[in-house]
Amino acid sequence: MPQSLPTNASVPTSIQSGDLMLYGSRTLVLFYKSFSTSYSYTKIGKIDDVTGLLAALGGDDIKVVFQLAD
Repeated sequence: MPQSLPTNASVPTSIQSGDLMLYGSRTLVLFYKSFSTSYSYTKIGKIDDVTGLLAALGGDDIKVVFQLAD
């Protein structure tokens, strides 16, 4: 991220597919697999319907673009 974002980091009980979190204050992470972790993240949001997320993100180089809604 070009600028630091505010954080409220904690160690989640587990990461779920579709979780959108900050790692530190400048790294946005979209998880496509569920797993346990000991790292701290700030929860931003979640994709409710993760059907096809692993197939879409689990391959080669992926570019994800976020833009503000009008």
